[in-house]
Amino acid sequence: MENQESPREFAKRKEVLSVSDSGYLSIGSYLKNRFGRRIVKLSIDGGFTCPNRDGTKGLGGCVFCSQEGSGELASTLDHLDDQILALSKKWPDSQYLAYFQSHTNTYGPVDILRGKYLKALQYPEVIGLAIGTRPDCLPVETIELLSELNEKTFLWVELGLQTIHKGTAESMNLGYSLDDFNQAMDKLRKSNIKTVVHLILGLPGESREMMEASLDYVCKENPFGIKLHMLNIIKGSPMETQYPNYQPFPSLEEYVELITHLLKRVPPNITVHRLTGDVPRDLLIAPSWSYKKMTILNEINNKMRRDKSF
Repeated sequence: MENQESPREFAKRKEVLSVSDSGYLSIGSYLKNRFGRRIVKLSIDGGFTCPNRDGTKGLGGCVFCSQEGSGELASTLDHLDDQILALSKKWPDSQYLAYFQSHTNTYGPVDILRGKYLKALQYPEVIGLAIGTRPDCLPVETIELLSELNEKTFLWVELGLQTIHKGTAESMNLGYSLDDFNQAMDKLRKSNIKTVVHLILGLPGESREMMEASLDYVCKENPFGIKLHMLNIIKGSPMETQYPNYQPFPSLEEYVELITHLLKRVPPNITVHRLTGDVPRDLLIAPSWSYKKMTILNEINNKMRRDKSF
């Protein structure tokens, strides 16, 4: 597959392996190596909605999605300076990526998109953009805008694939297909735009082999990065009523074992952006222990080291 970055960038990405001891190429290590300091993501609610909510493709959204569109911790563009101030107290020398996280952040007229993206880039501490979207919301004019921005700033686009399996996609009410994903990847690749692909682990009805197949499919596309989300059942999501007793993973240990197994299948040049989720404890239904983000990450890293896995 064609790389979504220059040969120089690709070589630099591989070099980061030498500065990461976790057994995989974390996005934190990559960014620190590239920019020479910690880069922190600012979670933004850009005020977008979704074609799966406004009636264009459906109503109610994806079954696992909350009313906030997976942006429970996001702030608006008008309050971005507050988020920067709070984070700078913890990491004084850091810079930031403006992460458009909530809902579908390419779903709107190009002039509206341009205004929101440029407003985030006006902050001197912000060195780039990360834009989360659906594979079916990248028309030609939006790709042209993203390509223009890609020439001026550091940028990646996050595509929520979640699964390659048609039956699961339909039961989760995704409203887009694997073909939509393939077309989106092709458009972004031709425009030399970095992509980060989301997969959700533990979706109802999916076996370990099905999750492996989804991961292998994505890795063959050679994205810049990948996110492996543990399924969280959240209060206010359709899943709360449709799957009231569902437990994605019985124990933290089982999840850690699965993740470390899957990480061995990820090529060493693909950056790993997430291995669990961020859900406020008061909104979490299951797994009841998944709010322990640092515990989960530490257990994953410890197991990778013990197993000498890379």
